[in-house]
Amino acid sequence: MKDFLKELGLNESNEGTSTGQNWISSDGILFESFSPTDGEKIGEVKGSSNDNYQAVVAQAEKAFEEWRMWPAPKRGEVVRQIGEALREKKDVLGKLVSYEMGKSLQEGLGEVQEMIDICDFAVGLSRQLHGLTMHSERPMHRMYEQYHPLGVVGIISAFNFPVAVWAWNSMLAWICGDVCIWKPSEKVTLCAVACMNITAEVFKRNNVPEGVNGLVVGDYKVGELMTNDKRVALISATGSIRMGKKVGEAVGRRLGKTILELGGNNAIIITENADLKIAIPGIVFGAVGTCGQRCTSTRRLIIHESMYDQIRDTLIKAYGQLRIGDPLDSNNHVGPLIDTDAVAMYSKALEEAKRLGGKLLVEGGVLEGAGYESGCYVKPTIVEAKNEWEIVQEETFAPILYLMKYSNFEEALQIQNGVKQGLSSAIMTTNMRESEIFLSHRGSDCGIANVNIGTSGAEIGGAFGGEKETGGGRESGSDAWKAYMRRQTNTINWSTELPLAQGIKFDL
Repeated sequence: MKDFLKELGLNESNEGTSTGQNWISSDGILFESFSPTDGEKIGEVKGSSNDNYQAVVAQAEKAFEEWRMWPAPKRGEVVRQIGEALREKKDVLGKLVSYEMGKSLQEGLGEVQEMIDICDFAVGLSRQLHGLTMHSERPMHRMYEQYHPLGVVGIISAFNFPVAVWAWNSMLAWICGDVCIWKPSEKVTLCAVACMNITAEVFKRNNVPEGVNGLVVGDYKVGELMTNDKRVALISATGSIRMGKKVGEAVGRRLGKTILELGGNNAIIITENADLKIAIPGIVFGAVGTCGQRCTSTRRLIIHESMYDQIRDTLIKAYGQLRIGDPLDSNNHVGPLIDTDAVAMYSKALEEAKRLGGKLLVEGGVLEGAGYESGCYVKPTIVEAKNEWEIVQEETFAPILYLMKYSNFEEALQIQNGVKQGLSSAIMTTNMRESEIFLSHRGSDCGIANVNIGTSGAEIGGAFGGEKETGGGRESGSDAWKAYMRRQTNTINWSTELPLAQGIKFDL
């Protein structure tokens, strides 16, 4: 095994069920992890059975009774120590993320830094879980609102961010007084086991009750156990629109709560007033970063007709300079797709675009030969297309960038908003009016709207999420913490009488 795997406490065979500090012997499906980088088997993780799942939930419920009574700043201190532990393990965990998922080493390290950043954010937040005081219409009464922890929070995460999305949710949920159960993607199970190993040491040191941090590794059947479980107050799910609709329906039937972070079909508008020194790097990174496997990846480029030829030619030249290969080699810009199924979807999308009349400005294809033995490496491609094509309307998790032109600004906005997804969007312009319109109620309909930066690379401090079929959820910064708590209105009568609301008389 590679040295960084051993440093994270990983073995060739690993348990996949944990109550936070102790591993439970699993008897579910066995998940083998193969690196898309070289096709080598990294290790295996034993999946969770129904009995395993039930044990984790039962322990989580028990832990919640104690954990919710800890003062929030004390819970924040535990999260602070987790942040410190992640700083110590940043290099090795970043390498694992890169090796198991396939993103570049810089992005793997960056993902761990996001974990550290959300820890810092949550620590400060642990002393600011504020309510609201308001005036009562009745004399000598006081009204206020406060927030209480929900209970058990279920986290279902996707393969493309194997550790950061879990941290976004769990760190906030923990400082709110909730307990968490995590079902990671079955494609990146070793990353999840590594995170459990890191947090377990901190929890033991601080006598955190067993069950605050649960792990259940499994396929969709384990996810269904969680989404249908009335004991799980909130489900935070990241994945496809198709998956999100199933989760939303299941949780909705039992009137539970959800945070849904689903598909993106993100566009950048390039106006005639764009600064190309800023625009081109933002476009290229947004389109090819993580090999196009970000929910915020740039998939559509909407270019003013006066700039179209120049942007097109510049991008073709830039794509010719991309280095594709082993993501652990920092000289490479683009790593592999997650697996050969993803490669097949990439190839199918390109064939469909060509069938509809799309012109390939940068030819795609699967790379073969030395260094590409895993069969997961593809060429980032650029296609001239039309927004109304069904293949353009759908999200393909691969480095395919669709180019289209516009003649007036209103047309650009219509194209931008003319998809069912509503996650991230951007405009490149030096014109203040264009940028303000883009950010106004008549502009972008996405949850994220940027000016002179790309569609990817959200900061921890802002709430992350999208509208329409992206799900409407919000994670990470701002007041996203409120989703992990229940809201309560309180009225206190400190008088010697009982005046009724609206002046109603009810004398006995």
